[in-house]
Amino acid sequence: MTDPTYTPPRVWTWDAESGGRFASINRPVAGPTHDKELPVGKHPLQLYSLATPNGVKVTIMLEELLAKGFEGAEYDAHLIRITEGDQFSSGFVSVNPNSKIPALLDRSSDPAIRVFESGAILLYLAEKFGAFVPTEPAERAECLSWLFWQMGSAPMLGGGFGHFYAYAPEKYEYPINRYAMEVKRQLDVLDRQLASRQFITGDQYSIADMAIWPWYGALVTNKVYEAAEFLQTHTYKNVLRWTQELEERDAVQRGRMVNRAWGDPREQLHERHDASDFQTRTQDKLEPESNQ
Repeated sequence: MTDPTYTPPRVWTWDAESGGRFASINRPVAGPTHDKELPVGKHPLQLYSLATPNGVKVTIMLEELLAKGFEGAEYDAHLIRITEGDQFSSGFVSVNPNSKIPALLDRSSDPAIRVFESGAILLYLAEKFGAFVPTEPAERAECLSWLFWQMGSAPMLGGGFGHFYAYAPEKYEYPINRYAMEVKRQLDVLDRQLASRQFITGDQYSIADMAIWPWYGALVTNKVYEAAEFLQTHTYKNVLRWTQELEERDAVQRGRMVNRAWGDPREQLHERHDASDFQTRTQDKLEPESNQ
């Protein structure tokens, strides 16, 4: 089905009122819209993020590093509210000129090192701490192939299927069918890969799992787009098994909470500055204070 009401003009012009649910944060130009410095915490690693799937990748990685005993992975996680335009501040743009979360600033070096794009942050941290990425050439190549598979595939899931199925102001058959087909193909790719492997690349948990799980694990368990029935995700048994196994990891559970600003208040840790924050600073503990 095509939209009979729209014929593309010879020259496209921006209509700020179009674009559906996220129209207010989409624009055809880059750069900051306002001056505002970023907050800086006490740790060398400063994360500026939100608990979308791309943000969750990095907080899971940091929590996994800490669980593995890397004290240098302690971090401050600052909440970036993208619906309010925080990502367009001058401070944020200086860390990520693409104005997308997550963005990491490593202040252990002078000058500080900025890293943006979630896959780049995962690889940077894996190499910095020597963890969750294989060193043997063939195994490393496999891990990085799946990391970049996720980076290339997820836009079809999020910006494609998720947008047209869940967020677009009007529903059209063609784009929903087009992207549903592609997402089901991707799930089949994962299901076949996991049929004979515990984790994405074999028997070793890696940054490939951390990159893929927040998107596809959430999809098959109906935590994004509420499309599990539509896509019949219950048929991807190996993906579901792997999803459940990762969900049971303590570091994954903590990582999902960081910079989360919706849902169950007990699972929202808007900002994370210390490991004790998981016990003392979740929203269910803070909201009663704000109401007094």
